[in-house]
Amino acid sequence: MLETKDLYFRYRGDDPETGDAAYDEILHGINLNIEKGSFTAVLGHNGSGKSTLAKHFNAILLPSGGKVYVKGMDTSDENNLFGIRSTAGMVFQNPDNQIVAAIVEDEAAFAPENLGVPPAEIRKRVDECLEIVGMTEFAHSEPSKLSGGQKQRVAIASVLTMEPECIILDEPTAMLDPKGRGEVIQTIRKLNRERGMTVVLITHYMDEAVLADRVIVIDDGSIALDDVPKRVFPHVERLRELGLDTPQVTELSYMLRADGFPLPDDILTVDEAAEELLKLFGKMKK
Repeated sequence: MLETKDLYFRYRGDDPETGDAAYDEILHGINLNIEKGSFTAVLGHNGSGKSTLAKHFNAILLPSGGKVYVKGMDTSDENNLFGIRSTAGMVFQNPDNQIVAAIVEDEAAFAPENLGVPPAEIRKRVDECLEIVGMTEFAHSEPSKLSGGQKQRVAIASVLTMEPECIILDEPTAMLDPKGRGEVIQTIRKLNRERGMTVVLITHYMDEAVLADRVIVIDDGSIALDDVPKRVFPHVERLRELGLDTPQVTELSYMLRADGFPLPDDILTVDEAAEELLKLFGKMKK
């Protein structure tokens, strides 16, 4: 679905002393393949390049070197722009920057209306997409009166009415409270599991990344780690070096192992931790 080949990206600026053109290289030769129907989480500290990478998947940014392909379409070919944007939808961190209409259902209808989709088809898409994100009862509400999590779900619905095959979410829960975060993540998992949509989630929350099929860690514009969550998060010291946390239960099991308790190093969830601790305590009693 998504592919990068030796991807480089440089921001152009001016040298404050000489006034000459200066370039700040953000991405350094990234090679990635993201499969159709997968759920990939991309992690990295602030300034690591993860959001810059995400914007290449929707042709918001174009490579300074190398290539990016969306379902085989070269993002640097402007003739592919419509096809790319129709295939890979983008959801940003702040829903207020993405919502333009005064009523929720009008927001969901905005993109297909501008594409000339027939009214009956627009009505069908709006109803379906609001139902998918659990916002049907708010169809006639004003977005400004919704909670942060509800606004973000409206933003996701407005992307879904374009019928993309892939959705890229750039830290969509960063500005939300725990309830709002839960609502959005539940929606993302539903899109991936029930609808088979390819999901790329840029996040700094480890408990969100645990839910993905694959975790990619970006550091200084390069790939530092790339594997399934159970093989990425046991690298506690390495993740610390990269300025990242680990899931709380992974951290707990790491500390207990350091104190001599024989626990697995790939514990990622509370249920897994509880199961392993019960096993351990049972053995200790015997």
